[in-house]
Amino acid sequence: MDGASHNGSAALEGSEGPPEGSEGPPGGSVGPPVGSEGPPEGSVGPPEGPPGPEESLITEGRATIVFPNANEVFYNPVQAFNRDLTCAVLTEFARLRLRPKGIRVVLPGEEEPEEPPEGGEPPRTARPGERCEGGLRVLEALAASGLRSVRFAREVPGLGAVLASDLSPRAAALMARNVALNGVGDTVTPRLADARMLMYQSRAERAPFDVIDLDPYGSPAPFLDAAVQAVSEGGLLCVTCTDMAVMAGNSAETCYSKYGAVSLKGRFCHEMALRIVLHSLDLRANCYQRFVVPLLSVSADFYIRVFVRVFSGQAKVKASASKQALVFHCVGCGSHRLQRLGRATSHGSGFKYSAATGPPVGPSCEFCQHRHQVGGPVWAEPLHDPPFVESLLAALERSPGRFGSEARMRGVLSVIQEELSDVPLYYTLDGLSSTIHSNTPSLLQLRSALLHAGFRVSLSHACRNAVKTDAPPAALWDIMRCWAKLHPVKLERLPESSPAARILSVEPTLQASFALHEDANPRSRQRGLKRFPENPEAFWGPKARARPGGSIAPSLQEKRERLQNKRSKQSKQFPSKRLKEDEQCCDSHEPPPASPH
Repeated sequence: MDGASHNGSAALEGSEGPPEGSEGPPGGSVGPPVGSEGPPEGSVGPPEGPPGPEESLITEGRATIVFPNANEVFYNPVQAFNRDLTCAVLTEFARLRLRPKGIRVVLPGEEEPEEPPEGGEPPRTARPGERCEGGLRVLEALAASGLRSVRFAREVPGLGAVLASDLSPRAAALMARNVALNGVGDTVTPRLADARMLMYQSRAERAPFDVIDLDPYGSPAPFLDAAVQAVSEGGLLCVTCTDMAVMAGNSAETCYSKYGAVSLKGRFCHEMALRIVLHSLDLRANCYQRFVVPLLSVSADFYIRVFVRVFSGQAKVKASASKQALVFHCVGCGSHRLQRLGRATSHGSGFKYSAATGPPVGPSCEFCQHRHQVGGPVWAEPLHDPPFVESLLAALERSPGRFGSEARMRGVLSVIQEELSDVPLYYTLDGLSSTIHSNTPSLLQLRSALLHAGFRVSLSHACRNAVKTDAPPAALWDIMRCWAKLHPVKLERLPESSPAARILSVEPTLQASFALHEDANPRSRQRGLKRFPENPEAFWGPKARARPGGSIAPSLQEKRERLQNKRSKQSKQFPSKRLKEDEQCCDSHEPPPASPH
């Protein structure tokens, strides 16, 4: 997110990283122009010119922006990967969208278009940094500093107009200044406007956007209803969510109120978060006889990012129920099963839709006899479009050096390309071994055992030690039983009711082989790609929300330092509560006496 200062409803519009590009209807604007209500409060120096004493210059990609040192407008440098990936996705989407119009997108290093056949019209070429007549109309609804919109204008070919909007006057003034600084005023139009009203108005005026980018501070839920209506037919919707604690099961009721799905605390929580957002998008689109088709869904660092196309069609909307599923998750051993909400069966030249039958599990887990938790509904269809992912990788190969996080992009996209698209959720190596209290097999050993048994297996970009496989839980636990025989577990130390004791008390029916399989080592791992990079910087997670007069609020780092070892500090101030009146606490609550020597 690019972030803005937030007050009142502006708090809904702030973002967690640099701004996202957006565009407005040609020949007019939606929402009041910057400065329509007088000079914005706390303006950051003159409209043009070098940065002031309380400002810094930030360069990312081909954009250089002025940014206040105080926390008045949001910016998170860690999300440079998010912005790089968005520029790459928009470029490939522009290829798809503009090809029927006879416009060819060309990146540096790519070959020039071939000569047209005799009698044909000369080809039109779209290059980065050039405004394209008849190109894509982009809306960055929560633009903050305008960094993302400026990068779109300078790095993404095929753009006709970008509307960068924010509700914060301070952010809107900063956007206007950065647009002028980068010389992209012919493409990027800053606006001071409420994101939801802007999108609803564009729908009312029948001026939809080809691309809408939402990167708010926290949850995008307040903006999704407007976004699915304001995007054009087949248009692209880019959504970031940073409220991962809610989506990872820490607050299931809050997750339901925002996204219409119950989150679960499971090892698969990061992929489930992606599927919850896709379910929410599809559900809201269905209200208007529309549906979503995911192009790319990424879990990275402390956020998730999804790119979906939105289409209309009453007949295809009927299939949406069969694309959603409930998740049954055992609280003991972690086994999970999915239950589709609907069923689609072939009927002549079409499909017949009906209610699904279930549930797929009994009253208790068949492996450890513990209870199940029910989560969802979640999106149960593929998270990515394989040809689109392949086109992203091909563009990186043809035109290298475009992005600072190119090595990470190549690694993440390569793992995504290898993922089993028809297998929702995953297990983890440490999760399986800790359940039966054994040492952990290596990734190659477990993958080899699954491959020898005739099952498919892949990694997941969402978790370093994930195991995504079409093997049923019964086969997976048989393999772990065989592993426990090779590496014995001290059963006498296990309570009889524990998941480990109950699973290991059953003899395996499948005899697993842990000998190295020729396909056990995935290609992305063989190539040494940067799939799971180290933390980019200290305190690299979500930043504090921007505020007016941002220097007043304590920084996130100061807050962490203040709360560091909070419990141990309290224990030294107060004696233990369980002591009798005539006893003394064994903890020292006084400084040690000075040494006599």
